[in-house]
Amino acid sequence: MTAAPTTLAVPVPARRAPRQVRWLLRLHRPTVLVWTAFVLLTGAALLWLGGPLTDASAAAWKAYNACDYSPRCAYDQDAILRYKDVYTYTNVAVLVAPFLVAAWAGGALTGREMESGTARLAWTQGVSPARWLASRLTVPALLVAASTGLLALLHRTAWTAADGRVDTAKPWYDYATFYANGTLPVALALAGLAVGALAGLLLRRSLAALAVSVVALGGLWAAVHTALPHLWPSVTRTSDLGTGPAGTGIPTAEGVVTAGGDRVAAPCGSDTTYGCRAELADLDAVGYWRDFHPAAHHWPLHLVASGALLLLAAVLVLVSFRLLRHRTGPTARPAGGERTRTP
Repeated sequence: MTAAPTTLAVPVPARRAPRQVRWLLRLHRPTVLVWTAFVLLTGAALLWLGGPLTDASAAAWKAYNACDYSPRCAYDQDAILRYKDVYTYTNVAVLVAPFLVAAWAGGALTGREMESGTARLAWTQGVSPARWLASRLTVPALLVAASTGLLALLHRTAWTAADGRVDTAKPWYDYATFYANGTLPVALALAGLAVGALAGLLLRRSLAALAVSVVALGGLWAAVHTALPHLWPSVTRTSDLGTGPAGTGIPTAEGVVTAGGDRVAAPCGSDTTYGCRAELADLDAVGYWRDFHPAAHHWPLHLVASGALLLLAAVLVLVSFRLLRHRTGPTARPAGGERTRTP
């Protein structure tokens, strides 16, 4: 007569959210310190750019414009060049931030922990795989959203301070300036976090996941750049042949208007040259047309593109949870925080 199998209750220590957060921050302390330094230095540079540097550059340009081409004109050329250099560096820093997030998420947040076995160790200590992944995504997402949002806000403030005052200030439709001047850095950073987390779970190799995450985010950004002009209805402006295509902003398409009212592609930019006049005459062109996005479309474009990126990030997070569940299997837990097993 065989004894009936007995069910043993193995107590699992309760893992509270604050304890998981402290462990996560301790595990990634070097990255947190480096990221904090990066945000603080970039933020300080943006404050400097939007304050003293903008004032000095605006004063220098005012003096230069008052010279009226005088050979003995005195103006602070260093202030103009300094503003231009700092603007370029800070602009690059804001745009690079999402790639840093993606590289860390793929290389360290999930990739290294899967490769080293730290994740499996956590799962044996009473933390379910789903809860482990949730903590790995929630805390960084909050920190990343807050820090990149702050940098984008400071960049927007610095750019606004120079708009119309500094002659070499970038226009709003300059693509690098446009991307850094709104919500897209935040959405790209969160998408990079989701891409990196999924790459780490898939590849389970830190260096491979790091490289794939950066390349994937670059491809995602290229897709956004390609689709951007078509995410919001554009406006159309027509002009005569002598003026050339009119309308300042992000262009989507342009061409010439024929006498019959048809819109066709423009063979040349203006009718000031003999060759261009002949080509326009052959087309029976009477004017130019241009479809573009004016300054009023800045925020609609940002919000629609950011919404699409956040939706994609949510899908990638869902895929990450499904992948983790598929590889680890469901973990049965009865009420009271105990796992049952049969010896």
